[in-house]
Amino acid sequence: MNIIDLRSDTVTKPTPAMRRAMYDAEVGDDVLGDDPTVKRLEELAAGKLGKEAALFVPSGTMGNLVSLLVHCGRGDEMILGDQAHIYVYEAGGSAAVGSIHPRPLPNRPDGRIDLAAVEAAIRPNDVHAPRTKLLALENTHNRCSGAVLPVAYMDAASALAHGRGLALHLDGARVFNAAVALGVDVQTLVAGCDSVNFCLSKGLGAPVGSVVVGSRPFIQEARRARKVLGGAMRQSGVLAAAGIVALTEMVERLAEDHAHAARLAQGIAGLPGIVLDPAAVQTNIVIFALERTDLTPQQLAARLAEQGVWLLTMGGPRLRAVTHHHVTAQDVERALAAFAAALAP
Repeated sequence: MNIIDLRSDTVTKPTPAMRRAMYDAEVGDDVLGDDPTVKRLEELAAGKLGKEAALFVPSGTMGNLVSLLVHCGRGDEMILGDQAHIYVYEAGGSAAVGSIHPRPLPNRPDGRIDLAAVEAAIRPNDVHAPRTKLLALENTHNRCSGAVLPVAYMDAASALAHGRGLALHLDGARVFNAAVALGVDVQTLVAGCDSVNFCLSKGLGAPVGSVVVGSRPFIQEARRARKVLGGAMRQSGVLAAAGIVALTEMVERLAEDHAHAARLAQGIAGLPGIVLDPAAVQTNIVIFALERTDLTPQQLAARLAEQGVWLLTMGGPRLRAVTHHHVTAQDVERALAAFAAALAP
């Protein structure tokens, strides 16, 4: 059976061009600073996002943690959304490793945090309170149906943070999805961010890796933090080569994934027991609720799996389907037929 894997865009396999680039990659010892392919990736990434420097890391979780460790000291506080990937899915690493105090504020369904609430949450200069050092945002927002934070919001958040002496970090795991959806250059979207972490291994299709970008002094400290966390790699140009292909060949085609997600959302929105507003689907993530007494989300996922369609449950009534470059328009239609069959009385 041909499997349609909608569990995540992390399930993508490297493209033929990536495999060739990995095979042919010129490598050196990156820890000693002489892997030329890693250097090319980092220069490319920094240039694309309009920052001074970049650091290749093994994962998005490490990329975020490295950034937080540079921005915050032990006992410092960061403000972030209560649905943020950093807060929900990264094993409490900022607290466990960095002793960083999280101050979660509610995420709206569109992924935003109310900026008035952010300002009210900034601590006064008082020995009883932790020092507020950082505002962390997420764009696109995973748990908010892949919602996009627009340029105006990003600029306003930056102005607020910097006006109050805070740094702004962006968990931009899917920031290229956001830029494509908005029709803007990614540099414009992240112009006010002090650091950005983005994944090569999601919609961009590379097998491994993320990149952190920021100022040269920031990246110098991030490199030290990466070493502390065990993320310094040796002949990592083999991996970086795929990342170069991802950044040069895979960005514009993200619009196809968005179109496929929109079609999927439209198709399942009217099925019995499905609660979904197709207008909420802005990029490649479709999150919906199942509200039926005769069928649980786990049972629905199992029925779909029997027909070769894989997706994830998210706790409670919610499920998630994610499109990517292995999912074709024909796959979406087959998935919709499987949904109709699985939801039939």
